[in-house]
Amino acid sequence: MKHIQLKLDNWQFRACGEEEWLPAAVPGTVHTDLLRNERIPQPFYGKNEHELQWIDKKDWEYRTVLQLEEKWQHRACTELVFKGLDTYADVYVNDVHVLSADNMFRAWTVNVKGLLRTGENEIRVRFRSVVNEDLPKLEQLGYALPAPNDQSELGGLGGQQISIFARKAPYHYGWDWGPRFLTSGIWREAVLEGRDTVAITDVYIRQNVVNREEARVTVLVEVDAPSGWNGLLRISSGGQEWMKSAAVQPGKQTLEQEVVLDQPRLWWCNGLGAPELTVFRAELLEEGKAVAQTEVTTGLREIKLVRKPDDRGASFYFELNGVRVFAKGANHIPNDSFSTEVTEERYRHEIASAAASNMNMLRVWGGGIYEEEVFYRLCDEYGLLVWQDFMFACSMYPGDGPFLENVREEAVYNVRRLRNHPCIALWCGNNEMDSAWSHYEENMGWGWKEKFSPEIREKLWKDYEAVFHRILPEAVAACHPDVDYWASSPMRDLTHDLNQHATRIAGEGDVHYWGVWHGSEPFENYNVKVGRFMSEYGFQSFPELKSVLSYAEDRDMALESEVMLAHQKNGRGNLLIKEYMDIYLPQPKDFSSFLYMSQILQAEAMRVAIESHRRNKPYCMGTLYWQMNDCWPVASWASMDYYGRWKALQYTARNSYKELLLSIDGSDGNTLKVHAVSDRQEAFEGELQVRLHDFSGAVLQEWSQPVTLAADASDVVFTTGLDGLLEGRESGRVLLTASLLAEGRLLEHKHHYFVSTKEIALTPPHLTVTEVPGSGGLSFKVTSDVLARGVYLTTEEEGIFSDNFFDLLPGETKTVEFFLRGSGEADFVPAAPKGLEIRSMADYVE
Repeated sequence: MKHIQLKLDNWQFRACGEEEWLPAAVPGTVHTDLLRNERIPQPFYGKNEHELQWIDKKDWEYRTVLQLEEKWQHRACTELVFKGLDTYADVYVNDVHVLSADNMFRAWTVNVKGLLRTGENEIRVRFRSVVNEDLPKLEQLGYALPAPNDQSELGGLGGQQISIFARKAPYHYGWDWGPRFLTSGIWREAVLEGRDTVAITDVYIRQNVVNREEARVTVLVEVDAPSGWNGLLRISSGGQEWMKSAAVQPGKQTLEQEVVLDQPRLWWCNGLGAPELTVFRAELLEEGKAVAQTEVTTGLREIKLVRKPDDRGASFYFELNGVRVFAKGANHIPNDSFSTEVTEERYRHEIASAAASNMNMLRVWGGGIYEEEVFYRLCDEYGLLVWQDFMFACSMYPGDGPFLENVREEAVYNVRRLRNHPCIALWCGNNEMDSAWSHYEENMGWGWKEKFSPEIREKLWKDYEAVFHRILPEAVAACHPDVDYWASSPMRDLTHDLNQHATRIAGEGDVHYWGVWHGSEPFENYNVKVGRFMSEYGFQSFPELKSVLSYAEDRDMALESEVMLAHQKNGRGNLLIKEYMDIYLPQPKDFSSFLYMSQILQAEAMRVAIESHRRNKPYCMGTLYWQMNDCWPVASWASMDYYGRWKALQYTARNSYKELLLSIDGSDGNTLKVHAVSDRQEAFEGELQVRLHDFSGAVLQEWSQPVTLAADASDVVFTTGLDGLLEGRESGRVLLTASLLAEGRLLEHKHHYFVSTKEIALTPPHLTVTEVPGSGGLSFKVTSDVLARGVYLTTEEEGIFSDNFFDLLPGETKTVEFFLRGSGEADFVPAAPKGLEIRSMADYVE
């Protein structure tokens, strides 16, 4: 064979210095291998995280033995390839040291020809403790670099925060939603490759001009030849072929072929069109036969970040194939503290949930990992744009030569690895570092720079600029020129003066607004704290009882229990939830009720925020709440818990991100306005029905009028004075409903209350569930005899409902479907719910 590949498996591991070798999984981590061998308890249970901090103080080693045939001795090139080593690792082949690795985010390749023999060959990888490796660097530096999310105290290191020295997933050191587990191990595939002739090592489809009429692309084919080679390069796609002669010298070089496709099938994000994918095939031909070949799947599209000056500052929005996109979505963190445990099914559940929630964008946040290939492939398939951070977050980093070169290699590797994915909409340098340091504004930011002398301040900022204003943008420009780069999120603009930092909401750049939650500001502030692109904001809740019981016992069911505090990483988080709940909601009757009420609270906060952002279109053109998912079972900002169970927020996001939205705003205290928002690319004509009800369901007043809404627009479609509307009626005993109809079909329906939920007296409802005739049990109707708030459906099986946590007036009917959580390539499968139970808020309050 010209090219052979052998996957390395049958691994064993042990702590260095110990005698016993234990079976290991590759890809995997030390923690998960210890767990599978029953050497440690379940890391996520109870307070076990605290008891497992010894693991990262040890060195660990892995080994496997390969049986190689004689043919391996005759390959012109034989390479050992590790797609991911976490983090400081030395590799030995038959006891000969061949490689030292120092970056979790890079692949490592080494030529081992001459070291392998026929028969048995031992590959051994020794992982050095990141703690022992990096503590001396901190001492040598002489001062601590800011890294507030590094939970060094929990790790037994006191105040010695070392996360900034290792090119390792920052969240491994802990975060305000995640545990501290400093993993090590062979976390991506390891293979042995051998070849005799020229090979294709990379293909990049550089998209130069893409529109509905044509796509002009350059196919860049990287080849690696052990010796000179002459032949033909053939590119094919969709039944078309392009061919040219190729003369290849020994070593690596890039061949280029210009390609024009007429009337291309364009890739669109969710809501704008089909995410059409196009396959390109590259072949090296010798005497008419392919000696090397590979296929690349991409999507033909043009994506731009548009920042144009206007009378309120400057725009900040994405334009896809010439169409302005209002970004609707969430921030994504790793799906597990041990990322090798995330299966394709778990990735698909997250991405399918995002698409089913009417999202069109996820932000891969900079404190996690550059995600697995399957994550981006699924985003491609479901039409989700990806705002991709580089892996730097909430810290200041070293600037020595070896560190900067390591970062450069990391950036080039990952940009090249991901650049064919049409989902990639933006490369962003870091999370929150520009505004946290706030170099050009004294006494602003997070108070970091004030702790340093002027000389050290300048050095740290110079180091920052080397990474985020030079190395990373250069990597994007060189390797992925058809996608924009943004230096930090949030940021106003790269001005090199005080107008750069997003330390306050301005009319340009993107915004992380945390006044609600961290600042204890009221939910109502979401209506006025609106920027051009809201890339972070959020509110916490607990997961459901079933998920909490995966890490806690009945005796732990109290806000201030040791286990609950161990699974709340945000300091005062549990008390903050309670403080906000005391303001907006009635008192829950027990702890399990508190879990439910916390989700109602979170969903309401995010509804107010999302609707405000969308009402302010086109001034605001993006809303990405924090956060989509969890890396362990925990109280956090996630809308979907660790087990993939939808919280109330996920259902609220689904409704708030609909293509057509009604939003009722009476926040000024005098006037009530009904806003209609459309993301459709054509004008909408329909009918608006507005009704004032008492809690018995009786209609007290009614309005009906035609509505015309321009394409891609937001407008006020109904206005009335609150005094005239209520006419002396008690505001806590009436509500408003608004419905949007077209051609007799109900497209959107909203309830609006004139007082907080806390001020509304709840009567226990009698809820009725009846099967829809002819549906085969796949859909059912829910009705109530009195006003029912937060109607909550549960079932024995894992899945989602078409809607949940909804309100019902007497006389209203809600038709609901249930979908089993899919497996394999299935998303959500319609099913008749087993063991259906239905409750409402009245069941959970005192």
